[in-house]
Parts: sequence; C-alpha cells; structure tokens
Amino acid sequence: MSFGAWGLTLSMGLLLASTVVSLAEDKPVQPEVIKQEHKGLYPWLPLAADGIHDPTNAVLKELSEPGEVHSMLPFDAAGGNYVRWAEAIEQGYITPRSTFQSYDPNAINYLDLDIIRPNTSIMPRVRFPHKKHTVWLDCANCHEQLFKSRAGATKINMWLILNGEKCGLCHGAVAFPPTECLRCHSYKRPASDYMRDDPTDRDDRTEQ
Repeated sequence: MSFGAWGLTLSMGLLLASTVVSLAEDKPVQPEVIKQEHKGLYPWLPLAADGIHDPTNAVLKELSEPGEVHSMLPFDAAGGNYVRWAEAIEQGYITPRSTFQSYDPNAINYLDLDIIRPNTSIMPRVRFPHKKHTVWLDCANCHEQLFKSRAGATKINMWLILNGEKCGLCHGAVAFPPTECLRCHSYKRPASDYMRDDPTDRDDRTEQ
C-alpha cells in the first residue's frame, strides 16, 4: 500500500520537511485483534474531528485516516501518535523520502552523531541521537530557531520541554511524551558524579 505524498504535520504548524513516506508493500501489518485493541484504548481521532482539518471539505475523503495508517505501524502505548517512529523506519514499515518526488533513500542527508548532555542533576545524562531525527527532519527544522548549533548556546530544561517548547514541540505531540524519562535520560553517569555536590550540575530551569 502506497500513500504517495503522505506527510506528518505537527499541530503547532511545524512541517516536517522530509517526512513524506511510503508504507512498505511486503511488510505484514499487525494482527487485526491487536489493531482493534489499540484502537479502543488509544484512539486516533478521525480527520474530520481532529480540529485541524475542515470536515466540510469534500477532498477529506481522499486522505488516509490516522487510525488506518498508524495501526499498521509499531505501537507505542506511551502517547504522542502512539507509534514508535524510529522502529517503523528501522524495521522497514516506512521509507522516508528526501522530497515529495524522490524515493531515493541515499538522497537523505542524515547526521550520525550523538550529543550527550551532562547537566541533568541526579538523572542519567541525556543522549540525543541525531540520526534518528535527521532521517525525518531537515537540519533547518531545528537549527537555528529552536536550537543553536553552538554547544551551550541554547537554554533548555524540563520546564520548557514540559510546556511544549524545544524537544516538547514534537515529543508528546507526534513522538513519545517527555514523561518517558529514561528514553532520553539513557546515558549512565559515572560513579564519580554521585560523589560530589556540584552546584553547576543542575537542570532546574537553568541554561545548559
């Protein structure tokens, strides 16, 4: 099943420039009983009721309903769109395109670079994987408006994220929510970190 120019647009108005995808022809869908179970517990709103699309627009019937598409993908009970998007790519359920016209995966310029953020108080450090984000997003989606490229130049903390800013612009809306702490705080701190009291190592609405 191919969905042509199917794109994911955040409700905040952020267009994911490289999220045009095709569902793999040969990928088995989840069993119907599982799909129905997910649909009952974590319903995807119909397009006509999502508060974004115009329900009176006759063209609406030409679009795929989120529940029809998302129920075919790896399920994530945590929230967002209830889809494990990274796994959907890694397991071959979907294939991002570089543009609306291009199907060439080699045309996507992704960055395979992890950033470790150390100032997380007693929590494990944050690992930010660029690759999992840049297979979907062009660099300009985040830099320089949301995040400065220069290390230490961006104010970022949990207060901002939980209020829908910075990482919270996507996480909780289309990706897993920031309440899934250990999915970001995944880099183990060295034991020496717990042996000291460093007042600069705080995440309480401070700059990192």
